[in-house]
Amino acid sequence: MTYLFLLIGFALLIKGADFFVEGSSKIARALNVSPLLIGLTIVAFGTSSPEATVSIVAALEDNAGVAIGNVVGSNIFNITFVVGLTALINPLKVESVTIRKEIPFTLLASVALLVLISDVSLQMLGANFITRSDGFIFLLFFAIFLYYIFEVARQDREKGLANKNNDSTKVENVSWGKNILFTLGGLAAIIFGGDVVVDNATKIAYSFGMSETLVGLTIVAVGTSLPELITSITAAIKKESEIALGNIVGSNIFNILFVLGTASIISPLAVDSKIFTDVLLMIALTITILIFSRTNHKIGKIEGVILAIAYIIYMVFIIIRN
Repeated sequence: MTYLFLLIGFALLIKGADFFVEGSSKIARALNVSPLLIGLTIVAFGTSSPEATVSIVAALEDNAGVAIGNVVGSNIFNITFVVGLTALINPLKVESVTIRKEIPFTLLASVALLVLISDVSLQMLGANFITRSDGFIFLLFFAIFLYYIFEVARQDREKGLANKNNDSTKVENVSWGKNILFTLGGLAAIIFGGDVVVDNATKIAYSFGMSETLVGLTIVAVGTSLPELITSITAAIKKESEIALGNIVGSNIFNILFVLGTASIISPLAVDSKIFTDVLLMIALTITILIFSRTNHKIGKIEGVILAIAYIIYMVFIIIRN
């Protein structure tokens, strides 16, 4: 029965992502907002809902290891395997604004996380914690990011409306009800499908004798990132590469700033010393994505292979480490 539910969960993820990308991309065009911005906001925040749920529940249950490990593990999965596999299907076009602003903001959030968890090194304290004060700093950064996104969206919309007024061609009639239903229904299927997959994959993992820590670093982190994976692959297949990359970049920002910020305000999170290696790796991989993006403003198939292999090596490393 567990295997059957696992298959049902995957089916919900795949079909939900199909509806979600189709609905959200049509809404973006109707609002004269770029697909990249929709990817950075609605799609990214929606597909990050599983990470938010898992980490916030973990914080409520005083399980800091799961709360932090889920976010860091998910981000590493996103910028290696998700970007890599998506680029293999269809090379990802990278807008210049993404190279100059969005990816550097992801890097800033990652470095901020490293600084705020380094209490022993920087403040000579007895242990490393993400405190409630740190949580408010994360949420402040998140508010700045949202302000930037809304400003870009406003300028984008004004430019789109000006072009529309100057263009005499017939504009496609958009069915708002249908596209909103597709977007919300697809998002619900993605979140529910992701939850079903994580629950049943975890049961299967335990049946094979995997430890709780290893399950958290692998099954939970990968499982909560399945919505990003399926959504980005679907967007790539539909030639909506801006949504695909925007989804990944936005999700990583959302995971660090909003998810960890909210979780640490609920309950201060004790930091395992092992996580420093993972955070440093996350920073290095974000820099790698930035370098790859600057080559012809796209992430091609060769870069995709390198990123996918990097995640496989990382998986082998954490299995040996734990």
